[in-house]
Amino acid sequence: MQTNAFATWSTRAATFVLAALAALSGTYWFLKSTQANSVSTAAPVATPGLAPLDPQAVARALGGGNVAPSAATPTSGRSAYVLMGVIAAGPKGGAALIAVDGKPPKPFRVGASVDGNLVLQSVAARRATLAAGVDGPAQMTLELPPLSK
Repeated sequence: MQTNAFATWSTRAATFVLAALAALSGTYWFLKSTQANSVSTAAPVATPGLAPLDPQAVARALGGGNVAPSAATPTSGRSAYVLMGVIAAGPKGGAALIAVDGKPPKPFRVGASVDGNLVLQSVAARRATLAAGVDGPAQMTLELPPLSK
């Protein structure tokens, strides 16, 4: 009895391909299942190697443009506040970029102390309100200059 060599090798090749696909599929699902279990639940830690941000670039990104510190209006006899930008996030969220006493602007979140006894009470579109406390009466309102047309 004579066997067909071509039929034997095609059967072997098809078997090899199916076995290889099964092995690759099993490897894929094994790696995928172990990867899902290796996700860390720890909070991410900021790396100390980050470069400091340019305050003027942040001010431009927040819509403040190149506002000179001389445009500030002193509200109390000892300090001047300049609003450089606002990120409003809902009624009780957000942040503002504020320059205090002609220093470079710094970002402040709602509820954060801006200068001494003033905190950032709230932010809205192109406006930030400072008060003695988050729930206290507003002591001053800072506004961004109008947009140029």
